Amino acid sequence: MPDGYDRLGAQDKTFLDLERPNEPQHIAAITVFEAGRLARPDGGVDIERVRAYVGSRLHRLPRYRQRLAWIPVEQHPVWVDDPHFQIDYHVRHTALPRPGDERQLKRLAGRLVSQPLDRERPLWEFWVVEGFDGGKRFAIVQKVHHCMIDGISGVDLMGILLALDPEAEPEPSPPFEPRPLPGPIDLLASEVGRRVTGLVGVLGRTPGALRQPADLADRVREGVAAVSETLTAAFRPASDTPINQMLGPHRRLDWRDLEISRVKAVKDRLGGTVNDAVLASVAGALRHFLALRRLDVDSLRIRANVPVSLRTRDERGTLGNRIALFMAELPVDEPDPLLRLQRVRETMERLKSSRQAMGAEVLAAVSEWTSATLLSLAVRGAARGRPYNLVVTNVPGPQIPLYMLGARMERCYPVVNLQPKQGLGVGLFSYAGGLGIGLTADPDQVPDLYVFADALVHSFEELERIARS
Repeated sequence: MPDGYDRLGAQDKTFLDLERPNEPQHIAAITVFEAGRLARPDGGVDIERVRAYVGSRLHRLPRYRQRLAWIPVEQHPVWVDDPHFQIDYHVRHTALPRPGDERQLKRLAGRLVSQPLDRERPLWEFWVVEGFDGGKRFAIVQKVHHCMIDGISGVDLMGILLALDPEAEPEPSPPFEPRPLPGPIDLLASEVGRRVTGLVGVLGRTPGALRQPADLADRVREGVAAVSETLTAAFRPASDTPINQMLGPHRRLDWRDLEISRVKAVKDRLGGTVNDAVLASVAGALRHFLALRRLDVDSLRIRANVPVSLRTRDERGTLGNRIALFMAELPVDEPDPLLRLQRVRETMERLKSSRQAMGAEVLAAVSEWTSATLLSLAVRGAARGRPYNLVVTNVPGPQIPLYMLGARMERCYPVVNLQPKQGLGVGLFSYAGGLGIGLTADPDQVPDLYVFADALVHSFEELERIARS
């Protein structure tokens, strides 16, 4: 591949193809900082120091100064350096009205998250929100398109943009010299060369494979079985509910806090993992929430889309997506909290031993060699068939404090991108002993998001009481 651009993988392209005006596919996070040395006497935030700090770290994140371009004919996206990159456009400044409480922050963040990113520019924005808690704190609403990062690479990104040292200042960085933009002919010729090289590689492996046809046949059978298992799970519809209708253009956010030690204590006493305890709590919350809408919860088949990272240790620190999606049944029909947890444990153990993760990798590999659009069509077709009711993602973050110019990050709440006919998403992020629960919803489908948020905490506390007894 010639210098000047980087090709998007099939999984990354899928998030571009999934995007529609009412279904933006960026992920986000609301991070809350103590004002510290960034506070101004008038209660604001020194935005110029923040911009200089973020800009000084971008040489370690080349993707953040790149925009999309497209290979002719095939129309496959690539990353090219943006010769007109402006840090002022991406690090923006806004403020809460007095008194600057949490309710106002949630409303503002919901409006910011509702707005799609501009595809003519690098696909990220940082909104620095001053005036929170009377100026004692400020927030940053971070928006990054899902075609750039997944949850784990987002954690790696946080480690680059923030510092362990509260005294860290902007570091010297080399001047940005964008690579020359490749022309359409260069892009097309490079793509043809990539396809030919891939074909030669496959043919070059054929003689060795033919000397051991049994091994080749076993691998093919296993791959086909994995794809079949993945597609079967993806095209099996879940129950239709009031939170699984066509999406509108607006988003509403809410969040809650738990201590990660409390969740670990539950899983230590009752068995399973932190993720099992989370999924069981979500199931209990959905049972209460859907019963309020007069649904027969004992007959519902509710399924959660649970992203699982496929990154190896060597792939940490790289951007892009390396995930599989487990379709996990949530026992909303079970009234007993302990039995809900046991059923979740059984479901997740079965999924971990299944071929769904391998099937996702096989589909991505086939799409890379043929056309990445095949994967996008499969994912969008499955999403329209309602294979799941909501996304529940749990990302482990750093357990030590991080700082920006002396301002300590106190909390972080993830914002899930909503998929077609999915009016509710749950994201969890553990950081410095806390567990931030971020909830994203279409307000037309879930106007009472706070009710679900309270039900989720109550459902966990039910498990906690059982564990203590």
